[in-house]
Amino acid sequence: MSDILKLVGARIKDLRKLRGLSQEALAEKAGFNISYIGFIERAERNISMRNLGKIASALDVGVYELFTYLKEQEELPEESTLKEVVSMLRERDPKDIEMVRNILIEIFQRMDGNSKKG
Repeated sequence: MSDILKLVGARIKDLRKLRGLSQEALAEKAGFNISYIGFIERAERNISMRNLGKIASALDVGVYELFTYLKEQEELPEESTLKEVVSMLRERDPKDIEMVRNILIEIFQRMDGNSKKG
């Protein structure tokens, strides 16, 4: 599987979930068969520029937003812990990601509070 297909598929899945859409609902909005959306999200099929445009429109985003993971991936150091964390989060449900975010906020607030006391 190509990395670009994985990244674009993951981004489509994340955007779909953020909008509260099922694969079936996105497929209907974009004019595709439900199985096609699943294939794209799992990076099992290549996708044409025309179909990317249809999916972006159905998700109410610009086509460029389907490629934002690519830029993020390039900016991270090759062997970084942050890159590993981003990869793990990419596979998670948006609710799980929100929970991780809240935990990090709490940890950082405690750390900041402890450093001000010392």
